[in-house]
Amino acid sequence: MNASFIIFLGRRALETILLVSAPILITCLVAGVAITVFQAVTSIRDMTLSVVPKLVAVGVVMLVTGNWMLQIMLEFFREIFSYMEGIGHY
Repeated sequence: MNASFIIFLGRRALETILLVSAPILITCLVAGVAITVFQAVTSIRDMTLSVVPKLVAVGVVMLVTGNWMLQIMLEFFREIFSYMEGIGHY
């Protein structure tokens, strides 16, 4: 195990984290902007109006993409454990 392998594992972990979290982060961003525009247009300043729709949107996105996220994470963990198995044989 050398430094380039450690960097490879770190990079692979960051790529997986970004890939799995992207649908939720994009949903929060889009919902936040839409709610902010709606509040600016209607002059409504209720805090629950900005939180509840985001929670609902994130819940729906997690229901829709949850299986895909789980498959990506399982693939990553299998890869990591296969590397650990290879290191243990030295």
